[in-house]
Amino acid sequence: MKKFKEMKFTTKRTIEALIFLVIFFAIFGYIANRMGMANMLNTIMQTSYRLLIDTCFYLMGITVLSGALGKLLTEFGVVRLLENILKPFMKPLYNLPGVAALGAVLTFLSDNPAIISLANDKNFSQYFKKYQLISLTNFGTAFGMGLVVIAFMTGKGFASGALIGLLGAVVGSVVSTRIMQRSIIKAYPNFKDEGAAGGDEQAISFKSDEGAFLRGLNAILDGGKTGVELGLAIIPGVLIISTFVMILTFGASATGEYTGAAYEGVKVLPWLAGKIDFVFQWLFGFEHPELVAYPITALGAVGAALGLIPTFLEQGFVDNNVIAVFTAMGMCWSGFLSTHTAMLDSLGYRQLTSKAIVAHTIGGLCAGIVAHWLFVLVSLIF
Repeated sequence: MKKFKEMKFTTKRTIEALIFLVIFFAIFGYIANRMGMANMLNTIMQTSYRLLIDTCFYLMGITVLSGALGKLLTEFGVVRLLENILKPFMKPLYNLPGVAALGAVLTFLSDNPAIISLANDKNFSQYFKKYQLISLTNFGTAFGMGLVVIAFMTGKGFASGALIGLLGAVVGSVVSTRIMQRSIIKAYPNFKDEGAAGGDEQAISFKSDEGAFLRGLNAILDGGKTGVELGLAIIPGVLIISTFVMILTFGASATGEYTGAAYEGVKVLPWLAGKIDFVFQWLFGFEHPELVAYPITALGAVGAALGLIPTFLEQGFVDNNVIAVFTAMGMCWSGFLSTHTAMLDSLGYRQLTSKAIVAHTIGGLCAGIVAHWLFVLVSLIF
């Protein structure tokens, strides 16, 4: 019996390996056939290098500064103040207790997993029912790396578009969180009334005991260190995902020939998007089918998606409407496909991953649509 199971497992892995090889060689064989093997390899390496120098280090600078700022705001009670200001909106918008506002602020200042470190703290989770605590996966993800995204867009000269996109992301977060809560209650009706954790009520505090100067200095240095770690963490996603997406998005050089330079490609994604470009134009206001590469990339890593923007700017594809949609979808999705499974697993509810993914996909689409039409409305008024 054991030998039979081993043979079955070996056969399954063999089939899996063969399928992988067929898909791998089909994709890169097509690209090499269009570009030439040498040009394809040179383009991959040159694109990765340019992304590392032009985008990754720029993003790391933002993450270091935003990490220091976030830690400073936390240390001196500004996060607590923001939490108190936002509390009244939590129940009517998200059906969450007021303390959830703290999670939104922290993920906005850092990244998605910050919400899980809070959710695993009984002093925090005691305020939630089970279905509410699980829905924090969707709620927190919708604000992940928000400060980095907005700082990046503003640094490129699109502050107004970024602010409109922030409003779109908020709408997307409401949609995603509410859908997730309904899905959880439908699957597990008892979670509606069960508390997430017991214990006595205690205030959540981040304040340390040193004097103000040392606290400020330590906060800046610790936050900057966290920013470096986040900046390093996004490099693989930017180089691998963005390079692959770019080679499927952009075309040959200006002369129409392949030279092996950075940012050349075979234009598969624009060709596919062009078949239904009227949908993207109406929903998001995209005038160029190449722009769909950003939300597709943001599904896996928003840092990688940001890596596409400098090239879009060079090509003249970007305006404030595009930035509004990019900000909304980038913030709301913020690489949720690569984090949702781990986040729900850490909460002990991995079986709800598919429901979380469906809810967040809908939320991100709503975020982009709302951002576009908000931009249209603002443009009409002003």
